[in-house]
Amino acid sequence: MVVIGGGTGTFVSLFGLKQYPVDLSAIITMTDSGGSSGKLRDQYGVLPPGDIRQALIALSDSDRIWRELFLYRFENGDFKGHNFGNVFLTVLEKLTNNFEKSIELAEEILKTKGQVIPVTLENGHINARLKDGTLIKTEALIDQKVRREAIVELTLDHEIKANPKAILAITSADLIIVGPGDLYTSVLPVFTLKEVVHAYQNSKAKKVLVLNLMNKLGQTDDFKASDFLKTYTKYLGTNPFDYLIANNSPLPPDIVQRYNEYGESEVINDLTGLANPIILSADIVSQFSYKTSAADVLERSLIRHDPEKLASFIWEEIIREFCVK
Repeated sequence: MVVIGGGTGTFVSLFGLKQYPVDLSAIITMTDSGGSSGKLRDQYGVLPPGDIRQALIALSDSDRIWRELFLYRFENGDFKGHNFGNVFLTVLEKLTNNFEKSIELAEEILKTKGQVIPVTLENGHINARLKDGTLIKTEALIDQKVRREAIVELTLDHEIKANPKAILAITSADLIIVGPGDLYTSVLPVFTLKEVVHAYQNSKAKKVLVLNLMNKLGQTDDFKASDFLKTYTKYLGTNPFDYLIANNSPLPPDIVQRYNEYGESEVINDLTGLANPIILSADIVSQFSYKTSAADVLERSLIRHDPEKLASFIWEEIIREFCVK
């Protein structure tokens, strides 16, 4: 099984799925340029560690202290805002001069139940073209929560090569999970690499899209399920998914109201009766709201998928079906 994306959405998927008897790999976006990752990337010339770190923690089966160490964020001093796990991976990359080696060492320490694969080992940035022709450069600026014209195209600032391990994982997968996650900054950046798209299109794996719960201001304003599917089709070709999983449980109204105050709305599932993809829905939302660290300079989602509910649904409704066959 391969999970594609980055950020907290991929963390949730991996954290739940690692409990099941599957050979699990995570293909992670590598265009992060904001927050702690962006600073380390600019100052030390390393690849962005943040999304890799989150995937490592999600798959970790180590002692609790190691997971807490990789999650720890400095609240003051010269390291304020930095995550220890990001700094640790940065130091490993500088010592080994090999980003993949640094991930392998971190996997040993964290005893990961699966493999974390950066989609590329080359430095690159993403650009977003808006409907009015404006070009927004770098992930950090695209990720800003501002009201603006719709994004019509996401591209790399220059052509970069895909990690061969990522291509191998996609072509040999039985099941590929895409998302959840911010559409233009966590998931689609993986598919700006032509080799990845080609491998995905030619993979015989069953392909699943986990629909987001809430829209992101400046990225998916007022998107419905059909808008997400249309956008993915633009980048991945006709019929990019065999299944689409949507939440059908009411979201906590007080938290939804907080999103609404900032111009962000719930993603409505307006897809019904499709033969391709098959639309599946279930209660997969967590009833707990996420609280950020005082040292965290980035805005984080308050509503998230429940990792146990999501993984259980994927196992019962999708995996077991074709495993039996």
